[in-house]
Amino acid sequence: MALLAGQITAGGRHQQALLDLPASVPELMAAVQGLLIHRDLTGMYDVPRTERHDVTSNLRTVEEILDHLLADGRPITQARPPAERVAGTCRDFTVLTVAALRAHGVPARARCGFGAYFPSDAMEDHWVAEYWDGRWVLADAQLDDRQRAAWSIGFDTADVPRDQFVVAGQAWRRCRSGADDPGRYGLSPLGEFGDWWIAANLVRDVAALAERELLPWDVWGVMPEPNEEITPDLVALFDELAALTADPDSADAARAVHDRDERIRVPATVLNMERGGREETLP
Repeated sequence: MALLAGQITAGGRHQQALLDLPASVPELMAAVQGLLIHRDLTGMYDVPRTERHDVTSNLRTVEEILDHLLADGRPITQARPPAERVAGTCRDFTVLTVAALRAHGVPARARCGFGAYFPSDAMEDHWVAEYWDGRWVLADAQLDDRQRAAWSIGFDTADVPRDQFVVAGQAWRRCRSGADDPGRYGLSPLGEFGDWWIAANLVRDVAALAERELLPWDVWGVMPEPNEEITPDLVALFDELAALTADPDSADAARAVHDRDERIRVPATVLNMERGGREETLP
């Protein structure tokens, strides 16, 4: 079980701030929701989106996120008004939640996959946390009361059903078997879907399981290009990764595959597709 924080989820000089956050998952999720705002949902909170929101959405480590949160001297336990929250994406809600859980000694990890509960007919690109509570449990810290009401979400967001959030490996297996259509999997705002997107998220999920929780738009290794045909050797690789990661009880084994296979291993620099340039994976 993943327990010790990697470099991205380490608190560093702000480790005490992570310990000041609640250890209870529902309380922790509520605390995180009072600290962060999703950059693409600012309008839901009557907050104009600004360039600052895009800047903080590209912060790579929890320590950097905490730098911004704590810069004005307010304690981490104090909720901020929406306009004063640090902007990020589902990935940032996830890594901050995972970092706090790990600080409290709770085995936790980030998972990359697809959510079925957004206002579209698609399976939308998404990240959630997964923590150990006698079994591996999915938790979506992004979904606050306002989002749950807007999207009529009735399930417990601290125990997300696995048919509502589908890890990338399970999505790959569903589509490979013919049980689902890869054209449903992607990101509606971009209008991009397909098996190439599932494969890219599968590589990101394996990296997250190896405690390398990169940005959602980082690209490296054998991630396919949009609409690129996936070669038979890569299909075999993705089949192997999916077989390990679809089941939460075997997912930790993906770390060993990541570490030995340079086709998927996170390199020193990756292509940040949003910024259009290569960046170091750690600052």
